[in-house]
Amino acid sequence: MNNRYINIYNNIVNLTRNKNLYSKMNKQDDFSDRLIFFLFHFGFFLKSFKKRTDKKELQDIYDYCFRQLELSIREIGYSDVTINKKMKIYINTFHSILGKIENWDNLEKSEKSKIFENYLNITLQSDFLAIYFDKFYLDLSKNTLNYYLKDVIK
Repeated sequence: MNNRYINIYNNIVNLTRNKNLYSKMNKQDDFSDRLIFFLFHFGFFLKSFKKRTDKKELQDIYDYCFRQLELSIREIGYSDVTINKKMKIYINTFHSILGKIENWDNLEKSEKSKIFENYLNITLQSDFLAIYFDKFYLDLSKNTLNYYLKDVIK
């Protein structure tokens, strides 16, 4: 497997470990929530670079990240049948998230927050996640793909 995209994957994984994301949810940080945050970060990443990057390269990044995700799940110890079922669910969830964030710039903060509430099965007391992902999306737009390829962002 080509490791050209390992830093992108690792950057997204590191972002999902941000304790501030979980502080407003009043629930434990668990694999399911981390996965949802991973999918949101990755969705915004692809959305940001969709018009600025070759489609083949974005497809390669997509394939790489989902392959890494699958390998991580295998390390947890799930069986092949379970992994195949879970990956299908995760990919469908990811594409659903992509659909929800497609018109992100045109949504009100409350609509954005509702998206997170639905995927995380929570009731948010603030627009924290909407604001966080607005900033994340803006940061993505200010950088090139090479910025994310070259190193893990601190």
